[in-house]
Amino acid sequence: MNLKELMRCLPQHGQVAWIGVRPERGQPMVRFDSAAVEVGKGLAGDRFKGRPESKRQVTLIQAEHLQAIASMLHRDDLPPDLLRRNLVVSGLNLLALKERQFRVGQVVLEMTGLCHPCSKMETILGPGGYNAMRGYGGITARVIEGGSIQQGDEVSVIDSKSRSD
Repeated sequence: MNLKELMRCLPQHGQVAWIGVRPERGQPMVRFDSAAVEVGKGLAGDRFKGRPESKRQVTLIQAEHLQAIASMLHRDDLPPDLLRRNLVVSGLNLLALKERQFRVGQVVLEMTGLCHPCSKMETILGPGGYNAMRGYGGITARVIEGGSIQQGDEVSVIDSKSRSD
């Protein structure tokens, strides 16, 4: 296989481990078992209302990275709400979704970029929080098809051959 074929090979499926929204600026995340997702906006109830052209309508982070970040901060664990991402996904390398559309429950998302940590991580996680998250901040996505998602939903790549590019 060549590099392009290797990068397109993603037979693994992930799972939604956690869902959260930011109801207001500066307020703690609120965890939900399910959420409605709207095209051009993101998760219903999230204070960040994406615009139709926005590349940051939904944010995702890998569950496996929570332990890595916690370890760098010399903590036993790290609650997902502190990282302020909408979805925590386990069992799938989110970086492999580059330039891909993927299904989360009923919803279709498209990866638009990396979700770098912001300066708030230094305040929320303590000294070194920003640097602990570098490379582990997750991804941003645009909503292609809305619907509902719930904890436990499967996350899988949409085969590029089955959609129009």
